[in-house]
Amino acid sequence: MAIIRVEDVAYVRFRAPDLGAMQGFLEDFGLAVVEAGERRLVARGAGAAPVAHVTEPGEPGFASLALRAASLADLETLAAAEGVSVEPLDLPGGGQVARLRDPDGHVVEVVAGQAEAAPLPLPQAQAWNRIGAHPRLRATKRVAAGPAHVARLGHVVLNVSDFRAAEAWYKDRFGFITSDEIRLTPEFALGAFLRCDRGAAPTDHHTLFLIQSPKGPGFNHAAFEVADLDDLMLGHQRLQDAGRHAEWGVGRHILGSQVFDYWRDPWGHTLEHWTDGDLFTAADGSNVATLQDLLGVQWGPAAPPTMG
Repeated sequence: MAIIRVEDVAYVRFRAPDLGAMQGFLEDFGLAVVEAGERRLVARGAGAAPVAHVTEPGEPGFASLALRAASLADLETLAAAEGVSVEPLDLPGGGQVARLRDPDGHVVEVVAGQAEAAPLPLPQAQAWNRIGAHPRLRATKRVAAGPAHVARLGHVVLNVSDFRAAEAWYKDRFGFITSDEIRLTPEFALGAFLRCDRGAAPTDHHTLFLIQSPKGPGFNHAAFEVADLDDLMLGHQRLQDAGRHAEWGVGRHILGSQVFDYWRDPWGHTLEHWTDGDLFTAADGSNVATLQDLLGVQWGPAAPPTMG
């Protein structure tokens, strides 16, 4: 039995030597900056989460990921089991936080009690005409140019040194369920897509993906859900016009089914736009997949070597 069952990912935290340069990228990427000063840069999506991305001054690097506990009581239970303290969370929305380290030293912040933020505007959904169904009649379709509208942080991918050890650590503490395990042979699994256990409530195909990488442990990427396909393509155009570093996309994944578009921030951290992902409940069980399933696409360009 897991100590607690987390509900979602909360935010990612980075370090960078130039917060102004990071702010410019995040605004092109479609995040809303809510705090910009010498001490830190904080950005959010359009949904209720008050924080999605934090940058603090320092040498470029990934600092931590945060998971959201279901309650303050769960956070206290986790902290007691791990022998760590619960402290006030000094970020917009407040709340409490307990900090752990996984087997590879990644800092995992577990948060609870954050106040929800007022939603920000998202583009109004517009009907799509297709063969056999034409809901948009006698009307044009127009989308306004600009950045994508990031709604929320959807998942984080970590490279790990020992997949089975990392998998056990995260499942034992946070109650993750395997959606798809990536097996190279019947005896050896390379990684797995893990979703939150929210019982009968549908949840993303994965909130965390752990992969045993030849590059060693470290940050792989963080993925942010945008309004829809038009919004993702608008975001692609904005980032391209701004001269940002495109990594992979646009395409549709096999595992998770998301339409994706990957970009690099000014210090090489990969951030993904995605839309139209799969949702499952706890009763939907687990599957086994191949490396070809992981790296393959239903349509779109092949995965570049940088995506390891």
